[in-house]
Amino acid sequence: MALQYSVAVRNAQLDALESTTGTAALLRIYSGAAPANCAAAASGTLLAEMTLPSDWMAAASSGSKALSGTWQDASANATGTAGHFRLLDSGGTTCHAQGTVTATGDGGDLTLDNTSIASGQSVTITSFTITAGNA
Repeated sequence: MALQYSVAVRNAQLDALESTTGTAALLRIYSGAAPANCAAAASGTLLAEMTLPSDWMAAASSGSKALSGTWQDASANATGTAGHFRLLDSGGTTCHAQGTVTATGDGGDLTLDNTSIASGQSVTITSFTITAGNA
């Protein structure tokens, strides 16, 4: 049998992501597939980068945690198709989470209304939720 956690433990695990990553975390969106893990070097073309607000996720509740505040890059870095994202500390040196990027409804870890990003365009994340496993 797989481990099962209480909602309180799952909420604490989720809240630890925000406290460990810290305030002014960076979200970077890249083209292509994600690296093998967070410890691996970044891959693909950096399409957009945004500094997240000081309190960038709402408190975990019922085993999930959603974005808080405005997540936006006013001017994308490059042109390409979004494939994955990395969530880093404010210095941009430590990756704490990464996942896929897809169009809304396609099942990615982070979804965009349009994965085709053009250099200089505004990129806004309007919805992002993490749900803890092992319920």
